[in-house]
Parts: sequence; structure tokens; C-alpha cells
Amino acid sequence: MNDVFSRFAASCWGALALALLLGGVAAPAPACAQATTGGDGSIYSRFGVGERRTYSSPQAQAMGGGGLALRSLNYTGFANPALWSDQEFTRLAVEARYRRVSAQNETGQTSQLSNGALQAVQFSFPLYAGKLGVGVGFRPYSRLEYRVQDDPQPVSPVADSATYQVRFEGEGGLQEVSGGLGYRFGETLAVGARAGAVFGILENQRATAFSTPRFSPTTISTRTRVSGFTGTAGALLSLGDVFRDGDALSAGATLTLPATLTGERTLTSGRGLEPDTLNIGSGAALEDEGSLRLPVEAALGLSYKPSNRWTVVADGRYEAWGSGSESTFETSLPGFEGLRDRFLASAGAEFLPAGTDRNATFFRRTAYRLGGYYEQSYVGARALPLDETTGGVSVLGATAGLSLPTPLYGTRIDVGFEAGTRGATSGAPVRDLFYGVSLGVNLGERWFQRRKLR
Repeated sequence: MNDVFSRFAASCWGALALALLLGGVAAPAPACAQATTGGDGSIYSRFGVGERRTYSSPQAQAMGGGGLALRSLNYTGFANPALWSDQEFTRLAVEARYRRVSAQNETGQTSQLSNGALQAVQFSFPLYAGKLGVGVGFRPYSRLEYRVQDDPQPVSPVADSATYQVRFEGEGGLQEVSGGLGYRFGETLAVGARAGAVFGILENQRATAFSTPRFSPTTISTRTRVSGFTGTAGALLSLGDVFRDGDALSAGATLTLPATLTGERTLTSGRGLEPDTLNIGSGAALEDEGSLRLPVEAALGLSYKPSNRWTVVADGRYEAWGSGSESTFETSLPGFEGLRDRFLASAGAEFLPAGTDRNATFFRRTAYRLGGYYEQSYVGARALPLDETTGGVSVLGATAGLSLPTPLYGTRIDVGFEAGTRGATSGAPVRDLFYGVSLGVNLGERWFQRRKLR
């Protein structure tokens, strides 16, 4: 047992070191043009709680990002806690991502950015192999990271050449730490539930600079710290020999309860580009207590394996931001009152040439993945504001990936690719073209095996 633990711990440290290395290789590109962003986000992350993130596993991300019914012995997925019932290995997965975004506005001005960051950390183990499993993990819930700079404007009514320029910046986001159980009732039905804590800090800043020293630059900043709890219930239905001998069809569904995040917001203001705390009479900071309500989420997914070489998945997700979200802070987050419902549809496929043959060549034991997704983001026309005919901001993306075998049975290295577009150059203020690569290490070993005497 000590030998198993030592080897697994060494593998864990190696995975963490690899993820941190990938996360630190890139720095944000310098700002330019009319609208620019920093970090790994988009200017559209300025609205609501930031750019919404949905993550399941390296396997699912390369197949479009769903995975609600994607059964696998090699991966621990966030998408559906019922999937944890299939675990046979004690497993640790760490993934990091590098992303580059090119933003372009209606006049053709562009900006570039790039960044690396930790994507997710997952840990799972079986209490009863193939029947009862535990899963815990960390992943981003949303990401707020942008820099937007307007073109210089004349100072009115001063009749000279003085101009001013406004810069909007934001950073932070929400994270989720969750854990739960998955249990299988026979070969057909599995259920699961997890509880999670959502927390984070959202910072927004507005700085105004002038071309003449006659006017003092000013900065207004808000810092919102919130936290709360949520829960997700999931179910998985599995059928075999549906359309042909040896095939498998699975259907998964989840329901995530609304979450109320309580916290406080601090307003700071001052002259110069570095804000000072805004004082009121007695000298206390201007603080506002309130809450954010995250909406209910519902998701449905299908997975079909015509053979042990092919897997096809399709998923859909709905989040009621238009009617189920709310802010009780005195000053709401930018665009929070103009959000709309979020829809996400994805599909993908995986091809494993060797199937279950462990003695095949390296390239035949490599899994090849391809997928795509469409997202109606929760940034609506009233939040920007946009031309009402556009409806809001949408995202279209394509994904691909490779899963590389290693000499350690149960351990694989995953490489993922993503490219897509967000917004448009007509109707929306900025169009984002993004692409990225991710690298994950997925470690698995059998623990707590009872040795038999012969």
C-alpha cells in the first residue's frame, strides 16, 4: 500500500508541476486599438458575473464540451454526478489551458491577447468499484477579465483641443468547489448528487484620463466579494444491444438548484489612476451588503457507442438568467438587469482504433476526438445595449483532441484544441476570434485492494 501511495503521490506532484508550467508560460498582450481585453476573457465578460464557464472532463471538452451521458472508466466528469458510480480507479486529473483571442470592432480595429491558466482539478475514488463512487473537484464558474478603452473624446463645452479618454477594466470571477456521490442500481439506472460552494471576487474599474493637466484624472472602482452554496442532482439511464449486438446507449440529465450568493461591495474613488477608498463623513468606507441570485440549470445528454471503437455524444443545457437571476446590491453589476436565458448545444465523437486491445501500437491506442458547440450567451441586447434585432451575443466553436496512452495502465495524457467566434462586427460592438490548446494529465491506480492467499 505504501508503494502504491508513493507512486501515486509522485505522479500527482508531476501533474501539478506540469499544469503550473503551462499556466505561467504566457502573459497578456499589450492593449491596443479601440477595444482590447486582458487575461483570458473577453470584453463581454464585463456583464453579469463574467464569462460563463462550463467544464466536465478533458474527454468531454474535446467532444464539444457536454458529457452528461459519457460513461468512461478513464475520466472523472463534472457534468453528471451519476457518472461517478462507474469509477474503478482512484483518479486525479489536472488540466491547464492556453488561449489567444483576437478582438475586432466595426471599424476594423483589432487587438490581440493570450494567457495560460489552470482549467480544473478533479479527484475521485470508488467506495464499491462499479457501483458507488465519490468525486470532488475545483473548476471556474465564471471569469471576469477585460480591458476596454474608448477613443479620445473632446471635452465639452471647452472650446479647445482638450480631450478625455475612458478606460474600463475588470478582473476576478467565481469558482466552484464541489463533491458528491454516484450510485448505480444494476446495469440500467444510476443516480448521483453533489453539493458545491460558489465564491469569488468581481472587480470593475472606470478610469478617466485627460490630455491636459488642467483636469485631474479620476478612477472609480467597485469590488464585490460573494459566496454561497448550490446542489446538483443527476440521473443516468444505460441500455445495451439497442440497435445492434454489442452497442450501448446512455441518456443523462441533471438539475442544478438556484444559488444565492451573499456578500459585500466596496466602492472606491479618487483622483489619479490609483483609486483611494471613498470616505463618508465619519471616514468609513462606502460598503453595500447584498446578494446575487444564480439561476436554475437543467441539462440533458445522449451518448451512443456502436462499438468499442466509436463514441458519439450530444448535449443541451439551459440556464434561466433572464428570469431566474437577481442582484440586491444597491448598484447592480454592469448589464445584470439586461441578461437573457443561456442555451448551450454541443455534439462530438471519439474514435479509438484499438478498442479494448491493450497490446496494440501506440497510435492505435491513441483516442481521436472532434466536436463543436453553439452557445446563446446570457449577454442580451438590453445589456450592451445592442440593436434589438440581434438578440444578443452568441458563440460558435469547434473542438478537437488527442488522448495519448502511457506505460502506466490507467494513466493518459490529453491534448485539446478549440477555435471559435463570439459576437459579430455588425450589430455587436466587437467580434472575438479565439483559439486555444489545453493539456491534461489523468492519473489512475487501483487502491485498497485486498490480497488473496493462494
